[in-house]
Amino acid sequence: MSVAVDELLDYDRLRATVEATVFVRTTSTPLVVLGSAQATHDLDLARFEGVARRRRRGGGGLVLLEAGDLWVDWWVPAGDPRWSADVHATAVSAGARWARVLGARLHQPIEVHRGRLVADPTRPGVCFAGRGPGEVFVGGLKAVGVTQWRVREGSFVSTVLPATPQGRLAAALRAPGESDSLEHATLATLGLADVAAALVEELTGVDGPWRVVRDTPLA
Repeated sequence: MSVAVDELLDYDRLRATVEATVFVRTTSTPLVVLGSAQATHDLDLARFEGVARRRRRGGGGLVLLEAGDLWVDWWVPAGDPRWSADVHATAVSAGARWARVLGARLHQPIEVHRGRLVADPTRPGVCFAGRGPGEVFVGGLKAVGVTQWRVREGSFVSTVLPATPQGRLAAALRAPGESDSLEHATLATLGLADVAAALVEELTGVDGPWRVVRDTPLA
């Protein structure tokens, strides 16, 4: 049975935004977020009783957002010099911003995935299990997830570097043979937890100028 899930953001407000904007977002409580087309009948959302559930507009699968995550979104209006008709290039540009900032602080190989979407067949429907355009990998592990939503008014790329592991999402998947392990990088494993605020400031300065909006916490 499908379950109704509220939208993650005010997308009408976003479409009315006329300036190129970086949104720095947080959540006060854990949020389980579904992709735009993700069916709820394939998920055991009861496993997350008491955890807020939202649905985003854009591709990708299930992601767990928590307080402390580095959650940074870019809105580029159509007509802005940074806007591109190339969906793939738009995602890669966002990943390149992250790679530039992380590369200045880390002494590990950093890769921006420039190929097509590659799903992990052992964990279908989980964002951090696969590889999508623009997503950033550090030392071979995914560090930054990327999702994109495009409308005639502009393009919106949402990104997150988690503060905590995504592994408990496996409990929500009903498909047989799911692994309970989703290995990926976090702020802590990268040794960046103490400089999270500085990372955000650096991200908002790449490819600028941007208008910077720090929204009140969701949920």
